[in-house]
Amino acid sequence: MEGWTQFVPIIIMFAIFYFLLIRPQQKKAKQRNAMLAALKKGDKIVTIGGVHGTIQELSDDTVTLRIAHNVNVTFDRGAINNAVSTSNEPVKSETAKSEVAKEESK
Repeated sequence: MEGWTQFVPIIIMFAIFYFLLIRPQQKKAKQRNAMLAALKKGDKIVTIGGVHGTIQELSDDTVTLRIAHNVNVTFDRGAINNAVSTSNEPVKSETAKSEVAKEESK
């Protein structure tokens, strides 16, 4: 019975490590993989390096972005940081939404 008391603090430290470090990191990885899998042509994205662009072509490994008129750049799919907007839902700021609501109420 005395041997178990020596391992209890190590088990508690591992449990704390798991719930504070490992589990949240796994959740973020799942969300990122879901976001990368859901990308489609026409989505506006930002790369890890801060390059903003619109997806022109997708493959399993690479993404071709249009970053300016007639300027296409190919990136690794893992270089995408986040999706700013999707092609189906345009991004509107809160002020633009409130202005539209004011005009509709007149």
